Amino acid sequence: MKITSLRFLSAACAIGCLFSVAAVAAPSEPALNAKALASLKRMSDTLAAAKAFTYKSTAIFEVPATNGQFLTMFSNADVALKRPNMLRGKMTGEAPHFNFYYDGASVSAFAPGTKLYSRTKAPSTIDAVLPALEEETGIRFVTAPLLFSNPYRVLSRKLTSALMVGPSMVHGTLCEHLAFRAPGINWEIWLESNPQALPRRLAVTFTDRPNLPRTIVEFSKWNLHPWLGAGDFVFRAPRGATEIPFRSVVKSAER
Repeated sequence: MKITSLRFLSAACAIGCLFSVAAVAAPSEPALNAKALASLKRMSDTLAAAKAFTYKSTAIFEVPATNGQFLTMFSNADVALKRPNMLRGKMTGEAPHFNFYYDGASVSAFAPGTKLYSRTKAPSTIDAVLPALEEETGIRFVTAPLLFSNPYRVLSRKLTSALMVGPSMVHGTLCEHLAFRAPGINWEIWLESNPQALPRRLAVTFTDRPNLPRTIVEFSKWNLHPWLGAGDFVFRAPRGATEIPFRSVVKSAER
């Protein structure tokens, strides 16, 4: 089932230091550093093994204004996932506010400020929903790869460079700073320096877009053993709410 009407996620997707490769890598170092890939795989294995997880994130992203200038925006997300087919997100901040629900059969979006909501049928797994969003809407949800059943398979696809930048502190937590390149995108990730290797920061630069817009996401409050029921992912329209087409939800939330 196509879900061409899910353009509301463009607002939510809006959901460290920059290092020169020459400054941190020897000229003879392989393009795909094995240690960097191993760290990425360790993080992927942790998330793939979790039957459910929750986290909070704060994103800093750049969007073009009507005059062409790129503006810096801030948004927050509260995400819950239960494999294989349940996902929930609450987006707040400078981006339009949305509550997002996927229950394995349908996707719903609710704008609390205006009490307007939309609902549409969707594929039966998270792995099927996520690529459908990008294919049908062109939206790049930068944290989406972490939600797949096998994050490493998605993150390592078409890589042209993998680099170990080095140790780094993220809000008091020792992390490994890794950097990667693929066609149209440069990205960095900071993983906790422990066996779980949970992500604490993600930075993405879109090299195939004008002005090379950048998004930085910081993660907190990871819980790999949350208590989540099927009802937590089902949208129930509150009293007085009005259903409208998905494309109208974004405009309503911006009011």
